[in-house]
Amino acid sequence: MRNSNVRTGFFPQSIYDDQPNAHKRFMEKLDARIRNHDREIEKMCNFHHQGFVDAITELLKVRADAEKLMGQVTDTNRRLQDAGREVTAQTEEVIRCRVQQRNMATTVEKLQLCIPGTNAASASVRKILYYAALKTMEQLEKVYIPRVSQYRFCQIMAENLPRLREEIKDISMSDLKDFLESIRKHSDKVGETAMRQAQQHRTFNSAVAKQASMGHYIKPVYSLNERTHILTAQDLVDFSPVYRCLHIYTVLGDRETFENYYRKQRKKQARLVLQPQANMHETVEGYRRYFNQIVGFFVVEDHILHATQGLVTRAYTDELWNMALSKIIAVLRTHSSYCDDPDLVLELKNLIVIFADTLQGFGFPVNRLFDLLFEVRDQYNETLLKKWALVFREIFELDNYSPIPVETEEEYKLVVSRFPFHDAEIEKQDFPKKLPMSQSVPQIYTQVKEFIYASLKFSESLHRSSTEIDDMLRKSTNLLLTRTLSSCLQNLIKKPHIGLTELVQIIINTTHLEQACRYLEEFITNITNVSPETVHTTRLYGLSTFKDARHAAEGEIYTKLNQKIDEFIQLADYEWGMAESDGRASGYLMDLINFLRSTFQVFTHLPGKVAQTACMSACKHLSTSLMQMLLDTELKQISMGAIQQFNLDVIQCELFASSEPVPGFQGDTLQLAFIDLRQLLDLFMVWDWSTYLADYGQPTSKYLRVNPATALALLEKMKDTSKKNNIFSQFRKNDRDKQKLIETVVKQLRSLVNGMSS
Repeated sequence: MRNSNVRTGFFPQSIYDDQPNAHKRFMEKLDARIRNHDREIEKMCNFHHQGFVDAITELLKVRADAEKLMGQVTDTNRRLQDAGREVTAQTEEVIRCRVQQRNMATTVEKLQLCIPGTNAASASVRKILYYAALKTMEQLEKVYIPRVSQYRFCQIMAENLPRLREEIKDISMSDLKDFLESIRKHSDKVGETAMRQAQQHRTFNSAVAKQASMGHYIKPVYSLNERTHILTAQDLVDFSPVYRCLHIYTVLGDRETFENYYRKQRKKQARLVLQPQANMHETVEGYRRYFNQIVGFFVVEDHILHATQGLVTRAYTDELWNMALSKIIAVLRTHSSYCDDPDLVLELKNLIVIFADTLQGFGFPVNRLFDLLFEVRDQYNETLLKKWALVFREIFELDNYSPIPVETEEEYKLVVSRFPFHDAEIEKQDFPKKLPMSQSVPQIYTQVKEFIYASLKFSESLHRSSTEIDDMLRKSTNLLLTRTLSSCLQNLIKKPHIGLTELVQIIINTTHLEQACRYLEEFITNITNVSPETVHTTRLYGLSTFKDARHAAEGEIYTKLNQKIDEFIQLADYEWGMAESDGRASGYLMDLINFLRSTFQVFTHLPGKVAQTACMSACKHLSTSLMQMLLDTELKQISMGAIQQFNLDVIQCELFASSEPVPGFQGDTLQLAFIDLRQLLDLFMVWDWSTYLADYGQPTSKYLRVNPATALALLEKMKDTSKKNNIFSQFRKNDRDKQKLIETVVKQLRSLVNGMSS
């Protein structure tokens, strides 16, 4: 094909355009020529063949050496590459270091202007000197960064400064929060220290005043400064977080945010501090912890007020204190009302005084706290009254209600030293002898004095005058006498086991206690140095107390006497239908009269006319009871024999009344208690109806005290209405005209009764 192509290229187109035979001849000639050339080539190859073979042979020999050389070259290249790699890396590092060195040199040169500011800022931040750091950053912004502001790192630095400021704000605020949490936990310690030092101050001043009043002078061992000695707040609390945060927010122009946050958080803490525990009133420690926390809170606020400029203001602290004071008063008013132990109330009062004095030393008004103390004083008095009510009750329960026996002069002096008793007649008597009052009298008197001492304890340290203290003591003592002791006496008198003998002794006791009231007046005067004659001085009401108790005892004597009489009368067992009497008084009545005689012998020790009144009351009650027995509606029939027996009993009553069982009655005063019975019985015994009816209504009537209704009721019981055995059966047998007379009397009596009712 190559030859064909060559041939085609060498011959003109006319060859191909000739006749077919011509082409064939051309091809034959061409082939012949090709054969000639091939023979020439073959000749040439044959001529050079040996040389070619030799060359090939030499080339084959060189091939092995070339391959060996190629391996050596490859190995050498590999080793060279391995050896040059480290050099190349070092070279690249050197190049990079030289570039960095050049850049650093340029940077150092330009940062020389900023180094003082950046170093100072960094050091300040590391040392928590945030205020200094902020001032340095301000210098960077205004002085150094503008000199190199064309560099990107300066732009980055400038962009980071606001973030750094916010970071400093956050850190300082976090420190403030930690401070607030810490101060909340340690407020009680601050308050405890402040109250303890205030108490030491008060104790010292009291000692100096006492010595001064005694005419002595003691040089103070130490001096007290009202502000610095009571409490140095910074000695107990690290306030640096507050100062630091305040300065930072001030520099950053956000002081108002800080002030609002601080005040808001402290108000929240104030509410927590003012919230008492539920069982605070059970122990004094509960009150002490409550006061310590409050004092600690306001000591801190007072320090902040004076140590900072405007973080808190006086108006703010006054508002906070007024809110707290209202809450404190409400809490104390509520919890003190739960206290029933006077010792606990007294300790509470002392705590309130120290609490008020402490806060007053820091400039907080505490007048309302001292006003509250008057309410607490009333509560204290109430607890004292309850306590002494138990004391009085126990004294009365253990009393034997017998005169006090004294065997020797020493025993007599011991009793007199406890109770102001003076009686010339008894003092003249030889030992052993008896004092008229029972053992409860000196005990009661001593306990009243103890109550006055206890009441005085509350009045101390209240900044009140002697006159006010005297008035408080007298008022509380009056309450003790008129309410507590009076109530105990009234309850004692009403107790079932207190008999007539005990009541008599109680009356004697109250008489001596009443006489001792003037000594209690002198006792209070000696304590307060205020004379009872001073204008507006409260007087003791013991006189009325003991008079009321004595009157109650007297009334109870009358009641118990009547009850005893009723008990005897209930034993009466009359045979109302008996034909004639036994001729002697009933046994129950004689027992009753004997009881009255022995009882009235004891009554001779009673003062005044108590015994006479009791005797008259007993006789009147006996007379009334006997009359009611006759007129009892349950009693339907009474015989004349029963009337005669009843008359014998009434005669014994009259004999008892005339025997002067209690001295002091004039004439037949006591017998008049039975006059109604006597005239009624005489009317029936004598059967003197004509006289009764004729003289009825006349002042001189023999039967003036006989009521027509009473006579009619008794006469009705004696009528023969059932045709059975009765008083009038003999009249009907003997003289039926008498029956008609009775009927006539009944009609006339009814007429009188109807006339009275109309």
